[in-house]
Amino acid sequence: MGRKLLLGLLALTILVIAGHTLLWRWTERRLEEGYTSWVAARRMQGWSIDAATPVPGGWPLEARLTVPKMVVKGGAPDIPDGLTWSTDRVDLSISLLHPRQLTISSDGLQRLRFSDFPDIPYTADRLHADIPLDPGVPPHTADISAVNLRAGMPAGPDSSSGLGVGELRIHGEIKPAAPAGEAALEFTLKATTITLPPGRTWPLGPTIAGLTVDGALNGPVPKSRGLTTRATGWRDGGGTLEIQGMHMDWGPMGLSATATIALDDQLQPMGTGTAKLSGYAESLDALAANNAVTKRAALAAKAVLSLLAHAPDDGGPPEVEVPLTLQDRTLSVRQIPLSRLPMLDWPAP
Repeated sequence: MGRKLLLGLLALTILVIAGHTLLWRWTERRLEEGYTSWVAARRMQGWSIDAATPVPGGWPLEARLTVPKMVVKGGAPDIPDGLTWSTDRVDLSISLLHPRQLTISSDGLQRLRFSDFPDIPYTADRLHADIPLDPGVPPHTADISAVNLRAGMPAGPDSSSGLGVGELRIHGEIKPAAPAGEAALEFTLKATTITLPPGRTWPLGPTIAGLTVDGALNGPVPKSRGLTTRATGWRDGGGTLEIQGMHMDWGPMGLSATATIALDDQLQPMGTGTAKLSGYAESLDALAANNAVTKRAALAAKAVLSLLAHAPDDGGPPEVEVPLTLQDRTLSVRQIPLSRLPMLDWPAP
């Protein structure tokens, strides 16, 4: 009796291992076919995809496809003169416990270049994207996260210098069929410990403690080719960028804001919003001291803001809520000009 039980358990174990191996192999082939189809589709769209031969792995807990030395080029005319992205290695993986989620991670030094500008080298302790997989439906959402992201200065030899982000999380959802007035893209961004590039004076300090943004790009977004043509069609169709909530802690300033932004007849940003400020007096003094705004504008803004400020119920520093306008590239608070934005230079249609 004991021998029969032992043989039965052994047979069951063999069946479980065989079934698990078959499931892993099926998932791994699914990864290979998906990657091959993606490369073929991008090449048909004019992209250049170069990479070494993919290597399968990950058994027993996941199916993984490692693609060494990948270089991706293309994107014109939607991206002026296109872009180039390269990485030492990309891992595509699907956990057997979560078969409807694709994880894309990239290790080692990576480089991003727009048009003919210098390369931007960057690396991170962890950088990956999670994309849901639904049979027969193109993926429309993605969650991107990074830990200790470091983007190097193009002229510097050390890729760990320049811009740094302690932790970054981005969620995005695309809705291609969104009609006018509804969101074609919804996004959330959260970043902590943003270290600004060296080599210049940052009027509110070299570190932004935290930044969160919730927003939506209202459609429809035209499918015409060319960035300028697409932006013009989006503007003419009543497209807007809604900043539903934004908060930033930078030096003495705490800033919360909402805004609606569109494009004017020159394809320059315009819009209205509301901002709630704390530490405004110290921030304006720092901006004026570093020539970010004129001393006259800082004094005028402080005088107006002081009249409008109130102390929170929790006993925190005084804060003020003010309307913002952006028109003719000039950012104003209660019709008091604060700063003039550089002109956006759109490529020829």
